[in-house]
Amino acid sequence: MDLKEIMAVNLRRKRHDLQMTQEELAERAGLSARYVGAIERGDVSASVTVLGQIAEALGVEPGDLLKKVARLTKS
Repeated sequence: MDLKEIMAVNLRRKRHDLQMTQEELAERAGLSARYVGAIERGDVSASVTVLGQIAEALGVEPGDLLKKVARLTKS
């Protein structure tokens, strides 16, 4: 998984944890909802500036959106 995909997964997970819509996140971050959706799908790479805007809107550190999270597997 590349960084673009990792950010997409982490962004979507955090937004869902906060029960926030893409539209709400976009408004808080000063972005378009369409652009937020494209980032979440991994269609586009966010710039460092946009990463910062999204992280601030979610209340997390930018690096948290780029950390690879280990997935639990069922035994």
